[in-house]
Amino acid sequence: MESRKSIAAQKKAGGKYNCAQSVATTYADYMGVSEEMAQEVTAAFGTGMGNMEGTCGALIGAGVVIGMVKKDRMEARRQMKVMMQKFQERNGATQCKALKGVGTGKCLRDCNDCVADAAEFLEEILHG
Repeated sequence: MESRKSIAAQKKAGGKYNCAQSVATTYADYMGVSEEMAQEVTAAFGTGMGNMEGTCGALIGAGVVIGMVKKDRMEARRQMKVMMQKFQERNGATQCKALKGVGTGKCLRDCNDCVADAAEFLEEILHG
């Protein structure tokens, strides 16, 4: 299957979706829900969880997909941990604030790239 990570990143770049929505709507079919439902479920996770610059929204969106697809709490948690570790290794952080460079002035990764990374790691889980 062809990667959808560029689709997810384009959704974020278009400005209609937050980071979590960009990932979740791209894989809505895997979850068995409409894109609209995926967008609504992840609406509160922009700018880091709850607009508080916490965990990157792209990771949250990917976590929603993992949970819906795996339907096994322990397996979903295990897979999410693997994804978080890979994301951390690549980008130096998993927290939105740190990724954006809030307080440091040093942006580690822009949002579009964070969305693409989360989608890439999600696909490894979905197809692995």
